[in-house]
Amino acid sequence: MKIFVPGRICLFGEHSDWAGGYRRINADIENGYTLICGTDQGIYAEATSHPNSLVLYSTTPEGERLGPYEIPMEPKALLEEAGKGGFWSYAAGVAYQVITNYRVRGLVIDNYQTDLPMKKGLSSSAAICVLTARAFNRVYDLKMTVRGEMELAYQGEITTPSRCGRMDQGCAFGKRPVLMTFDGDRLDTEELQVSREFHYVVVDLHAKKDTVEILSKLNRSYPFADNDVERGVQELLGPINKRMVHQAITALNAGDVQRLGTLMVEAQAFFDRYATPACPEELTAPVLHKVLNYEPLKPHIWGAKGVGSQGDGTAQFLARSADDQQAVMEIIERDLGMQCLKLTLQPARKVRKALIPAAGYGTRLFPATKATKKELFPVVDRDGIAKPAILLIVEEVLQAGIEEVIIIVQEDDLHDFKSFFNEQISIENYNKLPRHFQDYARQLLEIGRHVKFITQTAQEGFGHAVYCAREAIGNEPFLLLLGDHLYRSNTDRSCAQQLIDAYHQHGTSLVGLRRTAEDQIAAFGTVAGVWLDGGQLLNITEFAEKPTIDYARSHLLVPGLPEDEYLTLFGQYIIKPQIFDFLEEHIKNNVRERGEFQLTSALDRLRQEEGFHGLIVDGKRYDIGLPEHYLETLRTFGEG
Repeated sequence: MKIFVPGRICLFGEHSDWAGGYRRINADIENGYTLICGTDQGIYAEATSHPNSLVLYSTTPEGERLGPYEIPMEPKALLEEAGKGGFWSYAAGVAYQVITNYRVRGLVIDNYQTDLPMKKGLSSSAAICVLTARAFNRVYDLKMTVRGEMELAYQGEITTPSRCGRMDQGCAFGKRPVLMTFDGDRLDTEELQVSREFHYVVVDLHAKKDTVEILSKLNRSYPFADNDVERGVQELLGPINKRMVHQAITALNAGDVQRLGTLMVEAQAFFDRYATPACPEELTAPVLHKVLNYEPLKPHIWGAKGVGSQGDGTAQFLARSADDQQAVMEIIERDLGMQCLKLTLQPARKVRKALIPAAGYGTRLFPATKATKKELFPVVDRDGIAKPAILLIVEEVLQAGIEEVIIIVQEDDLHDFKSFFNEQISIENYNKLPRHFQDYARQLLEIGRHVKFITQTAQEGFGHAVYCAREAIGNEPFLLLLGDHLYRSNTDRSCAQQLIDAYHQHGTSLVGLRRTAEDQIAAFGTVAGVWLDGGQLLNITEFAEKPTIDYARSHLLVPGLPEDEYLTLFGQYIIKPQIFDFLEEHIKNNVRERGEFQLTSALDRLRQEEGFHGLIVDGKRYDIGLPEHYLETLRTFGEG
């Protein structure tokens, strides 16, 4: 199991995590608001199970290999190691928390590469803790969410001599911006998406700062301020910080890089004005301010500020472009002799392609499927036009912004599909059509320009059908729909549009869900998980293909639903391209389920590696794969 955990940089809101924690004592203190993002650099590792020990290997940023270092998976031994401090202690502290809460054996973690600078305000210790929590979660499938991994990593780190803030563990979210809100002991997180690239440079100032001293002096302002300096610190980390962070989020969402740079300059000025008087010996920071104000950098940047606890530790610059980013690094390294790192925030990849498997035989609709494919069966739409089922699906995804539709067919059926989408009817028949059908005939050819076909030579399961499209999909997220299901939204956004919007907001693989009675779940893929917001978006913790009722009652109940109701797959997915790696592994190793290569187990693997969300779709699914369901679709679809 390969795992990567990045470092973490605080874009805005440093110190507000612990300041917001004082609301436990003084409710008049403002919430803490922090905007963080994972770095491009981090810690790479492979993890495997071990019968009874925690076995660790480490690689320093300089390439030095350390280990193996073995610790028995026993509470006393892990606690003793955690108390020593250092790399091994962070892993031991987390392992102690794991065996306190879960029944697991041991683990081998080989940190085979590290390109994250240590002790530079980028949360390298937190990255080690998150790495360990994630390794246990994935190897033993503990079904923790990202938030769960983050919390376990935090509890593990504070078991060691380190006294990190909860913000540090935000590296668990990966390389995307996250808003963290701190209200006493409560932590809320919101993953953000950017609309354009933002080019940062992170600079190691090669100077000294005393973080313990900074924190000690600033903490004197809490929970109650006794003088103007302390009131200034509370104002800085409270109302001022709230305003700055939320203005920064607005700039990120709008892609306003110049405004974001201006906010960085303002945030540093506020910090200098209100925080420095509380700890002038550390926060006057002459090296930091020399670099921030270095004149040759000005033409290349929109703004700059300190990082983390501030002081002469690390600085961040927002460059005007990718070329300016490179220029900033060259100037700093050449003129100032300081080490630089790149950080580029990128928008989530747009979902441009849709995949529709239509290569099944349609056994349950024989002998009609001997005459034509079930995906070509007619259904009357709301506009009164009789359309092949496949056309209804293609129209929905194109209206949702999809640019290319890939349909998987059997080789013998390729002509029928191609002729429908790509060939005009004869001129004699065209002239017999009413004007509105002539218009629609031309529209069909336009639709066909967005459709391409792939042949599946052997029908070996849903997973195999999806794998056939690997080359056509490429390294992109894609929308997957069932070819024998139709979809009707209850809103002005189609079902496909609802999924695409959710993916673009969260950037995580996604499946449509619907609520299903217990006596029907044996026919459907079913999921379990925990809610992320308002009972619509689920963080999936398990996929189960056609489970028994006994299994579902033990493993698949979802909070908030009646005990006789479950969440089953709706028939639409947005999947990251890593799915093809897992499908290829199954096919090469002949890993079959019920004689075929299934998709569900690969989805569950993707859940473990990358995370997976489920969206309750506000709409209805219509099945044309069984005679009685097709009859019901004919009767009701046009009424929707």
